Amino acid sequence: MNMKKKSTTKKKVVKKAIEPPKELPPNDHRALGQALDLFSFHEIAPGAPFWHNKGMVIFRELERYARKVNDENGYQEISTPILVKKEVFEKSGHWDFYRDNMFWFTNPRDKKETLVVKPMNCPESTYVYNSTIRSYNDLPLRLAEIGRLNRNELSGTLGGLFRVRQITMDDAHIFVCPDQVEEEVAAVIKIIEEFYGSFGFKPRYVLATRPKKALGTKKVWDMAEHALEEALKKQHTAYTIDKGEGAFYGPKIEVHMEDSQGRDWQMGTAQLDLVMLPKQFNLSYVDENGKKQMPWVIHRAVFGSFERFIGILLEHFNGALPFWLSPMQARILTINDKVLDYAKEVEQELKKSNVRVEVDGRNESLGKKIREGEMQKIPYLLVIGEKEKSAHSVNVRERGKGDVGTTSVEMFLEEKCKNSSL
Repeated sequence: MNMKKKSTTKKKVVKKAIEPPKELPPNDHRALGQALDLFSFHEIAPGAPFWHNKGMVIFRELERYARKVNDENGYQEISTPILVKKEVFEKSGHWDFYRDNMFWFTNPRDKKETLVVKPMNCPESTYVYNSTIRSYNDLPLRLAEIGRLNRNELSGTLGGLFRVRQITMDDAHIFVCPDQVEEEVAAVIKIIEEFYGSFGFKPRYVLATRPKKALGTKKVWDMAEHALEEALKKQHTAYTIDKGEGAFYGPKIEVHMEDSQGRDWQMGTAQLDLVMLPKQFNLSYVDENGKKQMPWVIHRAVFGSFERFIGILLEHFNGALPFWLSPMQARILTINDKVLDYAKEVEQELKKSNVRVEVDGRNESLGKKIREGEMQKIPYLLVIGEKEKSAHSVNVRERGKGDVGTTSVEMFLEEKCKNSSL
């Protein structure tokens, strides 16, 4: 990931920034998170959300989607330790370039040992790569990791899910022969386009080039920048160039999005690493002539931070998430206690089809139950009275449409819930 030192912020500004506004706009993701019981923030853990059960449903569905995408595109999932010795980051260069943004401590039982709570997955992936001898036939090798990271962001920059200290990344590192770069980056762009397109998003792409302080020769950088540019052209992807804003170890393609308030955020990325991982960690593969060669590495994240992406999703949809992502997909509303047994039967029938559903059998008016269900942004409210019980049917209220009629449970599952997952 690109590493830039942040300028210091005056105490007065910091104090103002970390105090949440007394009244949030109703479509602010923090207000939506509270209203929909998705997550909360507490002073004991600055910049780290406490995920409630409903929020974890969204989190897990995104994880499942990310893993599905990885499986379909030949990625191998790995997991690396959260605590790593500082020597790893000295080798990678992060200790010099990024130390202020890292959490680290001296082992109280071994004063000679300094441990780092990992802020990125990049260096750790090389230990998996180097665990065996690699051949050119093994490349491209796509190693994916969905892992928790911790970064010591300035308290004044923290803001809901958009900027946090505990981050969950959909990371991947693709080890390639130099002549495979263009094709692999093009494949990454295609994945990103399809992923964002499934939500109706139109990302913007930026090619960030060689900074003034950079590792490696200009000749190699020119080759890398050309490869990224050709990959963008191959996918007919519009892009702009941000000169001098690449990482110190290689150029990158940044995926940008505007949130509901018009603010620009960097999301996913495809970075081409020529030096940091390949050279510093002595990576190699055996080519077709039996000679050792150094691979290049593509650092890839599709949506980047789970936290930021969920925040943008909530605001974009004003909490009314797509059916497959909705924490509660259907709620069954009973007219009276006489239909409660039937409501439970319908609940079980829907659960067998993997619909997230619950019964509201409270002794409250139907109007109140409907209002509460609508406030919770539940896609479908299924009203059951004695008429529906006799006909083995449900009266369907669809989010944003109201009453759409009565149908059998089977037809509801077929027509409304066939896209319950991706």
